[in-house]
Amino acid sequence: MDMAYEGDETRGLATLLGFNLVVPPNPQRLKPWKLNKVIYRERNHVERLFRRLKGFRRIFTRYDKLDALFRSFVTFTLIWLALA
Repeated sequence: MDMAYEGDETRGLATLLGFNLVVPPNPQRLKPWKLNKVIYRERNHVERLFRRLKGFRRIFTRYDKLDALFRSFVTFTLIWLALA
């Protein structure tokens, strides 16, 4: 969830579905909730990883027809990013 989706109905549905909410509260909220900054930083790392993966055209456009080929190229790219 992102800050744009921090409404009460959306938060209730996400909680009902079992998601871990990591959205900072809107500063104008009357009853803000406590933000777990450690989990929020980890979420940021994951989002940046997906951004780096999308930089590879083959992953972004999904040229591979077979799931095994796509998964192997994603694995290869993750290894390449870890070594770079």
